[in-house]
Amino acid sequence: MRLRTRAYREEPEINFIPLIDVLLVILIFLMVTTTYSRYAELQINLPTAEAERQPERIDQIDVAVDAQGNYSVNKKVVALSGAAPLSQEMRRLGASMKDPVVVISADARAPHQSVITVMEAASMAGYGKITFTTQAATK
Repeated sequence: MRLRTRAYREEPEINFIPLIDVLLVILIFLMVTTTYSRYAELQINLPTAEAERQPERIDQIDVAVDAQGNYSVNKKVVALSGAAPLSQEMRRLGASMKDPVVVISADARAPHQSVITVMEAASMAGYGKITFTTQAATK
């Protein structure tokens, strides 16, 4: 009896299908367990102002808004509601001024809509320079 050695040798095969299955399971696990930071959420820290007092400007229109949303233009209480009448009052006061600055002094509890109305009125009157006053932080 003669035993023959094989003339050819069978090459081992690597089966990639189970390897791909394991990698997909690992990928799905990582996608499910990973937490992503959320950039869409707003985190707002309101600043306090500690600047020196600015000198009075000659060409400025002072508009104050109290906590109830009432307006005062150049320290005179006006019973105006809406942007159009407020805009006309600003135009009347700023007629003799060259490029006036609108200074908005709003109470901390003033309705946001009231401040936006003042800004809209200034825009309707053609005044592009708007600034806000702040109060120094108490220590």
